[in-house]
Amino acid sequence: MHSSTYPHFFHGSSHRQREYATVTFMNDVMLQPMGERTPMTQSLRDRAQDAIMCCAALAWRIGGNVLFGMPTALALQQVPLPEACDLDAEMLHITSSTPDRRRRRIPGTHPHVWKLIATHPDACVPIKGNVFALHPFHAWAQLSSHVSLAEAIITAISKSSGRYPRLVLSSLREFIDNAPYFLGKTACRTALQLVKANVLSPKESKARLVLLRHGLPDAEGNCHVDRAMFDSGKPMSLDIAWKHFKVAVEYDGDHHRTDKHQWRRDRKKRDRLRQLGWTIIVITADDIRDEVACAEFALNVARELTLRGCDVDFRVIAMTVEELARREKAADRKKRRESAV
Repeated sequence: MHSSTYPHFFHGSSHRQREYATVTFMNDVMLQPMGERTPMTQSLRDRAQDAIMCCAALAWRIGGNVLFGMPTALALQQVPLPEACDLDAEMLHITSSTPDRRRRRIPGTHPHVWKLIATHPDACVPIKGNVFALHPFHAWAQLSSHVSLAEAIITAISKSSGRYPRLVLSSLREFIDNAPYFLGKTACRTALQLVKANVLSPKESKARLVLLRHGLPDAEGNCHVDRAMFDSGKPMSLDIAWKHFKVAVEYDGDHHRTDKHQWRRDRKKRDRLRQLGWTIIVITADDIRDEVACAEFALNVARELTLRGCDVDFRVIAMTVEELARREKAADRKKRRESAV
């Protein structure tokens, strides 16, 4: 164990004084359901601040360093949470390196063990004071056995967005390949076959996955359009685009409607790109809410691509994510064999 970088999370001194001093605060904050403290409309930054407050209150009560994992680690580091997970995201998820270090269950908490901490000293990220979180790579791997394969893909893409998405995605793949066995490692490897850099939001990731499952060709994420600029000089980009056919999909979240500046910016961009010959399909959460809506969305995009000369092998019934991953793996093997000839 690398004691210089990994805290041992022992109880500190003056525990009774801290318990007495914070009992009111804990009743007001810790014991209130996370869903009431953190509404879904809250920004990632606000959600992180709320999580830090709750985790700090718990660390103060315990009287020592506390490492958080699972969805709590994601919330602390402003990473979007999976939509569907068999863990209670309203609880605070505490992590330790071995079963003997696991803390007793405290109301509002869920203890876990993540053995990779012992071999990866950088797995522990300091957040504030006595609050620590599992590195996002570790939190994703830890969560992989508690979410569907589709959710694993979407959550992985959320981690690979940012200034250097391809570098982050490469590092995530390297981490999973080199990590010792853990529950969910196979699912992680399968998910990474379908993860693509530059898809910037979970909903965009879900939309891309819907299209792939219905047989559409893969597209470029966060695609910069040549010779299309805003007045500021910043290049115009599209969420999901087939550049050669000038067909694109744009996902509009609630802020695209409620933020006047964003609404005007979107309208100006889309008007300009349509003048340049682009077909832009704008979708919202309703368009990918269930299987029927997803099929209608995919058919609409397939039609526009076909009209532009793209050969689309559309599937009325979407293939499973597992089947899609197998097809992608087979296609990669074929490309490697052809390149080797």
